[in-house]
Amino acid sequence: MRQLSVVERIALAVICTVAALAAFAHYAGWTPVAAFVVATLALAGFAWIVSLATEQVGEHLGPAATGLLQASVGNLPELLVVIFALRAGERVVAQSAIVGSLFANALLVLGLVLIAGSLAPGARGVMRFDAKITRETATLVLGCLFIIVLVGISLSAGDPAGHHVETISVIAAALLLSVYLLWVVPHVRGGSRPSDPVARLGLWSALVLLVAAGVGSGFVSDWFVDALRPAIHQLHISQAFAGLVIVAIAGNAVENAVGVRLAAKGRSDLAISVVLSSVAQIAAFLFPVLVLVSLALPTRLTFALPLLYIGALALTAVTVWQVTEDGEGRAFEGWALVVIYAILAVIALYE
Repeated sequence: MRQLSVVERIALAVICTVAALAAFAHYAGWTPVAAFVVATLALAGFAWIVSLATEQVGEHLGPAATGLLQASVGNLPELLVVIFALRAGERVVAQSAIVGSLFANALLVLGLVLIAGSLAPGARGVMRFDAKITRETATLVLGCLFIIVLVGISLSAGDPAGHHVETISVIAAALLLSVYLLWVVPHVRGGSRPSDPVARLGLWSALVLLVAAGVGSGFVSDWFVDALRPAIHQLHISQAFAGLVIVAIAGNAVENAVGVRLAAKGRSDLAISVVLSSVAQIAAFLFPVLVLVSLALPTRLTFALPLLYIGALALTAVTVWQVTEDGEGRAFEGWALVVIYAILAVIALYE
């Protein structure tokens, strides 16, 4: 059994150091901006560790377990950030963090994957992949979007159903999870491994690493949310930008950078699967789970989103489908997705 690479071991050491600095910044009373920056870096680091440990545990249990573990544990840092945000009454941050996770993966990461894949050796400017995963992802995302749009219309029109958004959201969340369950079981059984076929860590070592990363993510998420409000006030950025961009990139883009690496190596199907599976998991698993979890928190999370988010989600779903439905991707299409994400980030900055 091989061990982690030198680069991975160095990365673990650096992340542990940054996490220690985040703890010191929180308890020693550093300035809010400094504490916020260090906590953000630590959050990104733990997202990477969770992904690495999940992958290694799955290698011992088979490809189906790998997919299931990534579905349920891979989004742990974002889940904890949203829970702590709701506990602190930061509904805008919680909503934008979830929606931002979708945007970061569907636009930024997918765009970079298409660029890397089209420029890979032998690609000749075109990244080719199985379009099945794109159709499945579209179905799950559109199912979530259907609920969000109807709730938004109901609230805007003053419809009687708008007075029961919490109840509707809870029922819809449970139903969405049933759709996700019917998708994920055959998906992980028939899917391929998202990493090298040989485990680089023993099972117990991987489990310890996963538990440690989960505990670390919990502490860092708490410190992150605690420093959030004073930091964004000093930096003159909006809560929407903090959730849509900062949390989204820290919790998702770093974790899914593996997709870019796979695309650059010419492993197109696997690269697309890694990224779009994450999009599907956020829309049909993470969001509904958080709606249900929020029932035990002082601030409730529902599918009622600002009109800007609803419009952006609808346009993102259409754009991603248009770019990927033919099973081919080119560099300009990938760059177009990255540019759309950048424009969205600029708009969020002024929210």
